[in-house]
Amino acid sequence: MNPHGNPAPLAQARARISADKRQRALDAITTLERDGHPVTHTTVARTAGVSTWLTYNDTIRQHIQAAQHRQAARPAPSRTSPATTPSATATLRTELELARQEIKQLRQERDQAQTAVRHQLGRQFDALATHDLTTRIDELTHHNHQLADQLQQATICNTDLRQQVAALETDLAAARTSLRRVIRQENRSS
Repeated sequence: MNPHGNPAPLAQARARISADKRQRALDAITTLERDGHPVTHTTVARTAGVSTWLTYNDTIRQHIQAAQHRQAARPAPSRTSPATTPSATATLRTELELARQEIKQLRQERDQAQTAVRHQLGRQFDALATHDLTTRIDELTHHNHQLADQLQQATICNTDLRQQVAALETDLAAARTSLRRVIRQENRSS
């Protein structure tokens, strides 16, 4: 890890590695084509020792497609059916084993990348200032107390208003009863 935090040397090293891998892929295309082997993304990746992902990159893919077109334009040599020869079976088994090894290697690279990302995220989380977090917690606690006080006041106010409503309902019922008596007395006297 770069203790000074200067990413430029890391970027330069990564650029050199990428250029080297691209050159190895281009050399593999040339070698495969020269030796008469089929040029595919998988064979180029295996020959060059790079990932197949790189072979699908626009620049490398164009070279692979050009080599495939050149090979398709050449007349194919007459050969026996590869599926019937024991050497073809052995070749397929070898290619299968190479594919399994490549898959295993890619899984290991994926796991290493995931671990590196987890560590980086952990370092970033640890780097957060505790003071900032403490301040935020204090703000939230203060806000929570304010809301609790407002709730208590609203509850008291609500209770008072309910008592007033009950008293007013009682007064209204009494006023209605008095009004009915007055109306009855008026009706009797008339």
